[in-house]
Amino acid sequence: MCSPQESGMTALSARMLTRSRSLRPGAGPRGCGEEPAPLRRGEAAAEARKSHSPVKRARKAQRLHVSYEGSDSEKGEGAEPLKVPVWEPQDWQQQLVNIRAMRNKKDAPVDHLGVEHCYDSSAPPKVRRYQVLLSLMLSSQTKDQVTAGAMQRLRARGLTVDSILQTDDATLGKLIYPVGFWRIKVKYIKQTSAILQQRYGGDIPASVAELVALPGVGPKMAHLAMAVAWGSVSGIAVDTHVHRIANRLRWTKKATKSPEETRVALEEWLPRELWHEINGLLVGFGQQTCLPVRPRCQACLNQALCPAAQGL
Repeated sequence: MCSPQESGMTALSARMLTRSRSLRPGAGPRGCGEEPAPLRRGEAAAEARKSHSPVKRARKAQRLHVSYEGSDSEKGEGAEPLKVPVWEPQDWQQQLVNIRAMRNKKDAPVDHLGVEHCYDSSAPPKVRRYQVLLSLMLSSQTKDQVTAGAMQRLRARGLTVDSILQTDDATLGKLIYPVGFWRIKVKYIKQTSAILQQRYGGDIPASVAELVALPGVGPKMAHLAMAVAWGSVSGIAVDTHVHRIANRLRWTKKATKSPEETRVALEEWLPRELWHEINGLLVGFGQQTCLPVRPRCQACLNQALCPAAQGL
């Protein structure tokens, strides 16, 4: 028979043995004296690896979250593209309405003597296009009345590429005089006509790049030739009238020094559907009201809206 001290030690040992069994992996509540269930093959292998590996406390890795702008495909078809604000002059729409109202009679020289009225409408298409280009070459630094007179004299002799090449320089000079810079224009007309015959079969090119490559043909002429001869709006035709009026109305973000600079500035904001009418509209307005010297601001509907008029 055990002493009380020995009985207490035996009970304590039994409790410790029972606790150690309950802490074994896979052990669950069991009755006294039950052996633990044997591990399956995969579980035994895992148990073996754990017993030979040092215990390390898992350390949470800090993740850096970076946001990227999605591509068009990632944004979805319904997403609207970002719109870049476009500069436009103040009050330009009302100014345009007023200019149209002042030009509604179509009685300026450009309205009945411009390039659209200088070619022979009964001639073959190729000849008509050549006559359009020739009238534009003559119109540089020349009033519409003078250009129309020169074209009338040329047409009376049969105005074609061949007829011009067969005309001597002195006779051609007399026919186009007194257009501005008539001597140099005789040279340009002959050179351009020869190129048209050799490279284009007597027709004119159908692109701005090829047109401006011809002797004596500038951007304004090229864009007008595309519109009148080919029926294609390739850009705004800017001459001295359009250049002057656009700067007076502040239709350019900053003052421009040449018609070509003005063309680029206007095309940056003016809606494309208006490009075809701006030349004829502003040229006639410049011939009748917004004159180069002493503009008739008192008779202009834009007097209160025109920055230049406020300074006069």
